[in-house]
Amino acid sequence: MAKIMVSAGEVSGDMHAAAVLKKVKEKNSSIQIFGMGSTALREIGAEILIDPTKISTIGYIEALKNLKEHFKHLKEMKKILRERKPDLVFLVDYSAFNMKLAKACSQEGIKAVNYFPPSAWVYNKRRADKMASYRTHIAAVFPMERDVYREAGAEVTFVGHPLVDIVEVDKTAAEIKKELNLDQQKQVISLFPGSRRGEIESLLPEMLQAACSIKAEKPEIEFLLAAAEGIEPEYLKSFTEKVELDLKIIQKKNYQLMQISEFIISASGTTTLEAAILDTPQIICYQAALTTYFLAKYVFKVEFVGLPNIIAGEEVVPELLQQDFEAEKITETALNWLNDKKELNKIKEKLQTVRHKLGGGGAVEKTADLLLREGGLKNSG
Repeated sequence: MAKIMVSAGEVSGDMHAAAVLKKVKEKNSSIQIFGMGSTALREIGAEILIDPTKISTIGYIEALKNLKEHFKHLKEMKKILRERKPDLVFLVDYSAFNMKLAKACSQEGIKAVNYFPPSAWVYNKRRADKMASYRTHIAAVFPMERDVYREAGAEVTFVGHPLVDIVEVDKTAAEIKKELNLDQQKQVISLFPGSRRGEIESLLPEMLQAACSIKAEKPEIEFLLAAAEGIEPEYLKSFTEKVELDLKIIQKKNYQLMQISEFIISASGTTTLEAAILDTPQIICYQAALTTYFLAKYVFKVEFVGLPNIIAGEEVVPELLQQDFEAEKITETALNWLNDKKELNKIKEKLQTVRHKLGGGGAVEKTADLLLREGGLKNSG
């Protein structure tokens, strides 16, 4: 029986891996899938031998606390690799861990494909050199990712970003407004303060102050607040009740909010990429611990924080970072846009270029075909 071993260490990686491997099984139902992952992979029938998602963390210090457990998982995965000898190993995100597993694959003479590979285009291009030396096939989702790995000599297939297929809205703005009981004539601005309590506490108070100032100048504006998955509306109300602003908290309708908004005010992250795919202008907000910001800006030499700007290679949408993140500057940018729609239209045009650079869609299908091809696994239909 043909075998694919998967290594996905975080919730998002588990979801991306499952989407691709589900498509693989549709093309060849006889393939056995096993390895490291979580709920989404288990749901498509993968044999999950290790579930590391409970110790997945964000930040450098937090990751160090679970280092012993990570090394234990790596040792187990190497043992599984040697004993079960898969036809192919599918590495998804989880960069530090999967780089070590890629090396083990190379030593065992087993082919590996890396989807969402290490961000060598952000910092430390030597990681691209290492993956090239391991002969790992890179399934690139970003154009700058494709370029840096090709320069390193790796075999690269540009599959594009899966969000291009996922992010879509099948209703008109009028239909969405009706569904949300909004005034059809009012313009909408939506706030996306993030998906973690730490960033919400850092960003939302200033966003709300800016919203109050904008509302004072433009009373016809309707403000909406997006509640991220896992964030209770009651928690967000603990912030909104401190300001004199009538706004609705909306759950599970992020794309619809982007569709009806003149622009959004958003925490830096995946949301900004989703909005870019929908051609929605945005003000990107970012405020982190000084150590984290120092690493990003000066050690990793990152020129931009927002994904739309990184992909475009220029500041398509404004970034208000650290000390520049304040209500007054958000208000100033927002009022300029509301008073001059030409600027918003220019941004929308540039965001179309960002979407185009993410590929023409079909990332999941392209990656599934790549796995079948690299593993020598015939498509059984």
